[in-house]
Amino acid sequence: MTATDKGRSYDLAVIGSGGAAFAAAIRATTLGKRVVMIERGTIGGTCVNTGCVPSKALLAAAEARHVTLDAARFPGLPLPDAPPVDMPAMVAGKDKLVGSLRSEKYAALAAEYGWALHPGEATFVGTPTEPALRVTGPDGTAETVRAAHHLIATGSTPWAPPVPGLQEAGYLTSTTAMELDHVPESLLVIGGGYVAMEQAQLFSRLGAQVTMLVRSRLASHEEPEAATALEEILADEGIEIIRGAVPTAVRRDPATGEVTVTATTADGSHELRAAELLVATGRRPVTGTLGLDTIGVRAGKRGEVIIDSHLRTTNPRIWAAGDVTAHPQFVYVAAAHGALVADNALTGAGREVDYRHLPRVVFTSPALASVGMTDQQARTAGIRCDSRALPLAHVPRAIVNRDTRGLIKIVTDADTGRIIGITALAQDAGDLAAAGVYILEAGMTTDQVANLWSPYLTMAEGLKLTAQTFTTDITKLSCCAA
Repeated sequence: MTATDKGRSYDLAVIGSGGAAFAAAIRATTLGKRVVMIERGTIGGTCVNTGCVPSKALLAAAEARHVTLDAARFPGLPLPDAPPVDMPAMVAGKDKLVGSLRSEKYAALAAEYGWALHPGEATFVGTPTEPALRVTGPDGTAETVRAAHHLIATGSTPWAPPVPGLQEAGYLTSTTAMELDHVPESLLVIGGGYVAMEQAQLFSRLGAQVTMLVRSRLASHEEPEAATALEEILADEGIEIIRGAVPTAVRRDPATGEVTVTATTADGSHELRAAELLVATGRRPVTGTLGLDTIGVRAGKRGEVIIDSHLRTTNPRIWAAGDVTAHPQFVYVAAAHGALVADNALTGAGREVDYRHLPRVVFTSPALASVGMTDQQARTAGIRCDSRALPLAHVPRAIVNRDTRGLIKIVTDADTGRIIGITALAQDAGDLAAAGVYILEAGMTTDQVANLWSPYLTMAEGLKLTAQTFTTDITKLSCCAA
């Protein structure tokens, strides 16, 4: 079925232009379908503009500075001086990279595939059985866009809790923090998740004195051994971590610009002061102006679009993908969603999302990455499990790097020996999680992994060594013994 308006016919109308939107548009045009994309802001969505790309670019710069200043861990290398960071130059370099990728991987691709790209704010109009989009352009003019199917891929935006005084005092988000023209002398970070940890370490390594206010513990959904080890690493780098902290008030001194956060902890109320405040307490879907009620699309309490396992909303002609849903907020999930929607909507493929072996990465240094179940998740699921955690002090790659901070943990089904979860706190931990995806997908056991080839002096060898610990005391092996 194809819908037509003013001589234009579209099989799929996409609201948004991020990872999910582009994956859907590419798949749809590859299928020979007509696509229109509507974007109210900058093409490319969160990942390339304000998320993955710019944050990892700055993290890489901070890592380079940290490694240079930490060079004395290698005998014979002197401890260098620490000149001030040229933040405007660093931000300009980040912006140049973002602009290049936005041009090459988004704007140029849209032109190459040839779908229509309309700038403007999209709002649903019509009826549940005949939905349409009213697109209001930057100049105020409006047009109606009709399509056989619609994809909501509007992403998410940083969210802040309703702490008294927070809005009046002002605060940084993960987006605005990456636009600062200076490194703040001190920084308070509210939050203990992925973004909070990455941003805390970023600014600490650039020279700020950082304090984190964490409601429970860092990386609360990951293995406690790894989370505790990461907390110790961040503390060793000078980051103060206050656990069990609940902010109750925020104020900013108009004379000095200093921010004061009042927080309660197990031992009472405390006041913490810093030059800047960064709030990293999660993100919320962007759905407020879409007019979902008009066309019978249900949303949850946080504004997330309700979808079924095929990513179809409560309106059979409307779909949703990426961060705008309640699904995991990773760009690779959004991209998989987009392609799946195009297949399901336009070919009736009936595909479903499978998250069993979804990898997760926190890009701290060392990185924290995992795939599959944690020990606790396996027990909660009723699986009789067994696990081993190998400190990096037993991994040759970490030893020669002179950085043995971290560990690798494997969780198995105790009845079969099949590996059901892998967690790594290590350099290149994301690559270990990627290898873990294939291990779990293949249903491999610890015996199989323990006896496979693994190149010596790679971090991936740690997976083999950890598998060997289920049956062998590896401290009794030579450094390159199989």
